[in-house]
Amino acid sequence: MYSRPKTPFDKGRIEEEAKLKKKFGLKNKKEIWRAQAKINSIREKAKKSISANQIKKREFFEQLGKIGIKVMSLAEVLSLNVEDYLKRRLQTVLIDKNLVKTPRQARQLITHKKVLVDGQLIDSPSYIVPVFLENKILIKEKKKIEDKKVERRKGVVEENQKVAK
Repeated sequence: MYSRPKTPFDKGRIEEEAKLKKKFGLKNKKEIWRAQAKINSIREKAKKSISANQIKKREFFEQLGKIGIKVMSLAEVLSLNVEDYLKRRLQTVLIDKNLVKTPRQARQLITHKKVLVDGQLIDSPSYIVPVFLENKILIKEKKKIEDKKVERRKGVVEENQKVAK
């Protein structure tokens, strides 16, 4: 869920979105708008929890902590920005963990179904990685076709040598 900007041709917003798109390797600006919508919904929950008791507030902070957004007060929740949310995407976490070099490479590996999170195949670059799964990210290894070809060649050469003797 997202909503388009109210002013479609605001130069400052367009430049800022272009920087975010390049920095995080996003496909289009719709992904930025989705992240903004998610941040807005988190802020709305924070506003509603102002009058709630301490237990509910603590549960809310723990819930945000599980997805990797470390906050301790409602003021910190209200000051969250889009970058805080985009840093938790699978595509960005792969770069942070030095499993890939560029955002494009990360996106390609994810969409080509080469990334496993806790043994499960994830093919969505926008997957929000929980903190406890961050260390369980793996990239599938390539099957070495060249080794099989070499073995076949050796077998053929050995057979030819037997036949020649």
